[in-house]
Formats: sequence, C-alpha cells, structure tokens
Amino acid sequence: MNTQSQYYESINLPGVLSIRHVSELHSKLNGEFRSKNSISISIAADAEADLSFIQLIEAARRQAKADGKTFSLSSPASGSVLKVLERAGFIESFDHEDLKFWLHKEVTL
Repeated sequence: MNTQSQYYESINLPGVLSIRHVSELHSKLNGEFRSKNSISISIAADAEADLSFIQLIEAARRQAKADGKTFSLSSPASGSVLKVLERAGFIESFDHEDLKFWLHKEVTL
C-alpha cells in the first residue's frame, strides 16, 4: 500500500462555490481522495454557494464512505451554505450522519 495514501488533507475552498466552479472542485476532491484517506474541507463563512455545491459534497461523502475514507467539514455549515441546505429541504430530512457532517451535531439514539 502506498504510504502517501495515509496522509490527512485539509482543503480551503474558494469563496464562490457554484455551478461555474463545480467541475474544478470535483477534480480537486477526486485528486485528493486518490492520495489521502482523510480530507477535511474549510468553507469560508462568507462563501457564496448554490445547490450544485451541496450535490457535489453529498456525492463526495457517499464516495468517501464507500471507499472507507473520511470526509468532513472543518466547521458547521453556515451562511450561504446553510441557507441552501434549508431552502432545498435537506435539513428537514437529515439523519444523524447528516447532522453530524453538516451541522456538527451529535444525536444520541
């Protein structure tokens, strides 16, 4: 096994997280997941996001889980990202894993 794949990566995302940048973000995440087992992304509090960004992150979460890798947000969703999650109806349907990932909330069952 390649020892490089065991490293952790923290990625600071740009301030615009929209359909115009989703292909670039997708390529960046794919590249990092090829060489890392754990990735944390930082989203600026004033970042502008749209639904394509949420879809990209949800797809990355599922792929990371399927590949046995760790994917996280460095801080809870806020600002534009939180508003998109709310407007799109995601928050109402969140399960405990979603709450932990997006909002950093622990749910006891």
